[in-house]
Amino acid sequence: MSDLPAGWERRQSRSSGKEYYYNIYTDASVWETPIEPPAGQVQASHLLVKHAQSRRPSSWKQEKITRSKDEALEILKNFRAMLESKEVKFAELASKESDCSSARKGGDLGIFGRGQMQKPFEEATYALQVGELSQPVFTDSGIHLILRTA
Repeated sequence: MSDLPAGWERRQSRSSGKEYYYNIYTDASVWETPIEPPAGQVQASHLLVKHAQSRRPSSWKQEKITRSKDEALEILKNFRAMLESKEVKFAELASKESDCSSARKGGDLGIFGRGQMQKPFEEATYALQVGELSQPVFTDSGIHLILRTA
């Protein structure tokens, strides 16, 4: 039994020979031993596709988002299919395609607890098992795919 949180592996650096830790869900690498989120908290990454009716219909990628909610949903469904077929890794896709500023971290939102996210997002995240990908989740921000990572 591993003493690491789910999704983390010990690896050895080829260049330095030092041990490091790799997250199979997010492709994150860290030197420090990863820890489980505190009781009652979770960690997740997400990919957000905004639409014209989003609370703020703009992003780091596009100043004014004009796509319809239906168009955003189709885009997200295509992203989900790419992830399910393992055509691309979540962090790679989120870093290029997410309309959220978390894209620069591969969609990683870090650790959070209840009451910190919009209710539909929170409920969907807590319902997932570690390593599980959500169906499309609708919030005031847009439409999300959520990957629970801890």
